[in-house]
Amino acid sequence: MPDLDAPLWILLAHGLVLLLSVAALVATLLPLLREEAWWIRVFDFPRLQIVGLALLTLAAGLVLEWHKLPDYWGIGLLVALAVAVVYQLIRIVPYTPLAGKQVGDSTQPDDGRHLSLAVMNVLQYNKQGKEALAELERIDPDIIMAVETDKWWLEQLRPLEKTHPYTCHEPLDNTYGLLFFSRLPVRDCHVKYLLDDDVPSLHTHVQLPDGKTWIRLYGLHPKPPAPQEAKTSTKRDAELLLVGKEIEKKDEPTVVFGDMNDVAWSHTSELFRRISGLMDPRVGRGLLPTFHADYSLLRWPLDHVFVSPDFKVDDIQRLNYVGSDHFPIYIKLSYEPHDKHIQKENAEQADEEDHEEAAEKIKEGFQEEREEELEEAAGQKKELAT
Repeated sequence: MPDLDAPLWILLAHGLVLLLSVAALVATLLPLLREEAWWIRVFDFPRLQIVGLALLTLAAGLVLEWHKLPDYWGIGLLVALAVAVVYQLIRIVPYTPLAGKQVGDSTQPDDGRHLSLAVMNVLQYNKQGKEALAELERIDPDIIMAVETDKWWLEQLRPLEKTHPYTCHEPLDNTYGLLFFSRLPVRDCHVKYLLDDDVPSLHTHVQLPDGKTWIRLYGLHPKPPAPQEAKTSTKRDAELLLVGKEIEKKDEPTVVFGDMNDVAWSHTSELFRRISGLMDPRVGRGLLPTFHADYSLLRWPLDHVFVSPDFKVDDIQRLNYVGSDHFPIYIKLSYEPHDKHIQKENAEQADEEDHEEAAEKIKEGFQEEREEELEEAAGQKKELAT
């Protein structure tokens, strides 16, 4: 312990740095529990911010000369902070240019086998519809999915139907509506409710401009683990893994995109990629954090595009601010199946333990949904009785 005869401001400094150090260590350790409670899973998100906090407290501890304190507790705490920083960086570094690219750069000219997509979480209560429309018209992707869209947003974005006549809309007023616009022909376009009866997802095939190649496309927006949305991450994880298991069974070019309400470096995202065999274009290119658009120091990547090894990247970028709490994200892909087997070597591989975990998580997701339905039915019955 520091000398209790030291000036009050020194003692307060020790106390504050100690408190922040413990917070950084707890935030690092909690996600390792693999529990699904929202207050644990939320620490998957701010890994970069936790690194900053741990580095700050590590530097402050050195300034306060914790390494000279008796009983070695100061040295132990400094070492623990250093280990936390290294661990967090190991999880983050793949999503920086310091790492090799998991999905290669395009090597083909735009010859009809390129596909551009944009996903935009508009924030349902945001009323900057003209700005959102202008940004989508500026970037002019082949495929557009807008989420958190109600009927008001459908009217704001309806002009897109002039250039993108193939549509599949499910506007809702519960912040989980989705709108889908395509310049390219689609087939078997369906909106499905995989787990939650109020959370839709998009399932379709899209034809590339060459007029020959069809790709499978999924658009997702599961609920986040947050007290006002879902008390656990169970159903979010199950929805992602349900789609992952479906993709695993089919050998066809596939793209999954949307606001996943999960970060790329979480255990669930990594498990999804291993089960599905899809790859993350962000790896080796940069974080491209899309949320929270209003707070530059509190941002992480929640909006994603995952692709099968058939594709390479021509362009990927975060788009301009449109009044939402999310930045839109845009990607242009090149269909290059001749390099599929080479790229597949970069994909993460699932083992038997992964498949068992995925099956268990899916089972738990359906079980939680049934329990919620029973609780809701019981509540309605009680309300009618009174």
